[in-house]
Amino acid sequence: MPKELLLQVTPEIAANESLLKDYLSKQIKVSVKDIQHISILKRSIDARQKAIKINLKINIFLQGENFVEQKIELPEYKDVSTSQEVIVIGAGPAGLFAALQLIELGLKPIVIERGKDVRGRRRDLKAINVDHIVNEDSNYCFGEGGAGTYSDGKLYTRSKKRGDIDRILKLLVAFGATPDILVEAHPHIGTNKLPQIIQDIREKIIEMGGKVLFETRVTDILVKNNEVQGVVNQNGDTIVANKIILATGHSARDIFELLDRKKIFIEAKPFALGVRAEHPQSLIDQIQYSCDYRGEHLPPAPYSIVKQVNGRGMYSFCMCPGGVIAPCATSPGEVVTNGWSPSKRDQATANSGIVIELKLEDFKPFAKFGALAGMEFQKSIEQNAWHLAGETQKVPAQRMIDFTQNKVSKEIPKTSYVPGTTSVEMGQVFPGFLSQILREGFSEFGKSMKGYLTNEAILHAPESRTSSPVRIPRDEITLEHLQIKGLYPCGEGAGYAGGIISAAIDGEKCALKIAESLLR
Repeated sequence: MPKELLLQVTPEIAANESLLKDYLSKQIKVSVKDIQHISILKRSIDARQKAIKINLKINIFLQGENFVEQKIELPEYKDVSTSQEVIVIGAGPAGLFAALQLIELGLKPIVIERGKDVRGRRRDLKAINVDHIVNEDSNYCFGEGGAGTYSDGKLYTRSKKRGDIDRILKLLVAFGATPDILVEAHPHIGTNKLPQIIQDIREKIIEMGGKVLFETRVTDILVKNNEVQGVVNQNGDTIVANKIILATGHSARDIFELLDRKKIFIEAKPFALGVRAEHPQSLIDQIQYSCDYRGEHLPPAPYSIVKQVNGRGMYSFCMCPGGVIAPCATSPGEVVTNGWSPSKRDQATANSGIVIELKLEDFKPFAKFGALAGMEFQKSIEQNAWHLAGETQKVPAQRMIDFTQNKVSKEIPKTSYVPGTTSVEMGQVFPGFLSQILREGFSEFGKSMKGYLTNEAILHAPESRTSSPVRIPRDEITLEHLQIKGLYPCGEGAGYAGGIISAAIDGEKCALKIAESLLR
């Protein structure tokens, strides 16, 4: 039987198998030659002390112990070309993993995606970055793979109660992700590698008899006697099914408006909103690792910080070490920021959303919009930022200390945000109470992370698409909409997930509930 050990070693030892074997031979008092194989089960960084350590959970196989490398393979999917059809609206992680689960259960998914496939999206991403042209159906939020495809690919979820995280990670590995995602404490695929994985998932769905329809926007959901009958697309074509998984993501405002117009019950939901802060990665490394240079064996340092300011949580969100800031508007006349990192996280800058918890009472000025009040609040800030920055995809920007002192920055250095920046006093972008919390919060951040509060850091506004501003209520047991039979609100857009992993898990859950309902 292999021996399982928990270790704390230096980064150099963790990165070098020969050094690790030498270390282990002394720890367990065996010859290096007797160590047949080392399997790393989990890996994390402990940077709490000046001497940084790597935590390892490993299995050691000695001579004579049988080690067989386990290959992670896909489930045996069924041919569902003639099976009962289920409509899946949205080809983000919730929709794609719902489709795979439906196939596994013997049902035929019809995946409807308003945007283009992963390759086709690239032209539209270039257009928004270089030409400031926003395609409402194809952008960083909409298109194959959803918002995660071209905005980082983080696979970490704090919630362990949502479902089987390892199952999702293993499926991603089977579709081509590096096995390291099964080991790392904060796994990450990278924006440069995700598109091929997403394409392979789509090809598997089609190979097994499912359908994937791109550039197909749902304009109506057909309902009769409070039961879904199908959907209508932008060309007026009807697709019939009495089971629909609604997995459209947190930015599909037209879907929220459609549901509200049809009097299908939805409700306003609190979310978080703020700015995206960019520092030199070397500075974050110095702060987090307490060193002048992190060396070749440590990854670019992330950070996570939370403060209570005036009774509100202010915290880092979607932190991207060695990453860049991207334009994530989904309509002309607005600007939105987000961040992403390539798989190597090798860019010179680090960025993070720094956001503040909102409350339903904050949306009172938009009360006439009912359940869409939070969405209209969000939209008003994005549109205001667009006007202030010059009515292009440039964003309002300010040096961090200047912001805390209400001073317009004399000049903004070139940042990773390709469309460019406009020097603006950031207090003009947000309602007064939010600006005040942000100012006080950054000062508090600076006390906790010495060196964080600096004019080397550039704030970009707004970071506003942290989660859905709407919840689509569903039954806790059946996962069906409370009012409409056969409609399964799913993932981030419905208010039931917060990232790739949790959205994928929720997609699988909805598919399982549909299969259960068909057996009743």
